[in-house]
Amino acid sequence: MAISYRNMLAFIQVADSATFAEAAEKLHLTQPALSSAIKKMESQLGGKLFSRTTRRVQLTPEGCALLPAARRLVGEWDETFEDMQNLFAMQQGKLTIAAMPSFAESYLPGYLKQYRNHWPNIRLRILDIVMEQVIDSVLNGKAEIGFTFEPESLDGLDFIPFFEDRFMAVFASEHPYALQTKISVEELLKCPFIAMNRGSAVRGWTDSLVPEGWFLNIVAETGQLSSVRQFIAQDIGVSVVPQLCREQMESQGLICLPIDGNPLVKRVGMVKASRGSISVAGQALWEQCMANSAV
Repeated sequence: MAISYRNMLAFIQVADSATFAEAAEKLHLTQPALSSAIKKMESQLGGKLFSRTTRRVQLTPEGCALLPAARRLVGEWDETFEDMQNLFAMQQGKLTIAAMPSFAESYLPGYLKQYRNHWPNIRLRILDIVMEQVIDSVLNGKAEIGFTFEPESLDGLDFIPFFEDRFMAVFASEHPYALQTKISVEELLKCPFIAMNRGSAVRGWTDSLVPEGWFLNIVAETGQLSSVRQFIAQDIGVSVVPQLCREQMESQGLICLPIDGNPLVKRVGMVKASRGSISVAGQALWEQCMANSAV
């Protein structure tokens, strides 16, 4: 049984009126059309909702019982419809995005400032998480858009590149190599090394720099580049990190050097799930970032 919104509205209007003629006028219907709507509703429910006289229409006890629920249902529908109109019109809503910390601290604030200038009523939720979690969050629907390095596998993902990031070496200011203008991989291998956790993309890329027969002298492993920064600042070791982190590293007084002949260059951009669709709010951010893409 499916009672239409239109018939529910007709029932409420008749209940609030003295006669069918009065209700029909308010609803901009003919009286026969209104009577037909009420009869159809009564037939669906299985009993009379109104007692009719020549002078007045009144609710039956069953009609009285239905009226509060009918008002609530119509009110909820109207509210839901208005909310959806606001969502499509970008007058309200929320958007969850994920970003690796190095991007969240550097480029993302500028992107979101531009977005907020156009859509100030969209509430943003930012998941500040490592690259692997960014990708997982997009694939499992926890975030609509992710900002990350290009994934090794694009299965189930759409990726739009922004720019290329060339990884660099980082030292404490008092380190002997800090006075150089660049550093070789062989020189790095002589230093105590702060590495990202095994299994992470950045760790795999760092390991790829090591020539066959050589090994990183790893003295500490961590899951966050912010921890790498703190360990280097204490001169526990050196590391290789994305240039995205340059501002954060240098703000700690650390020295960033290019790696001689460095083949470690990765594209940075945004991802979304290739299956299904994203919200109007998400699509607006996606299109804005595409327009700003430098690649």
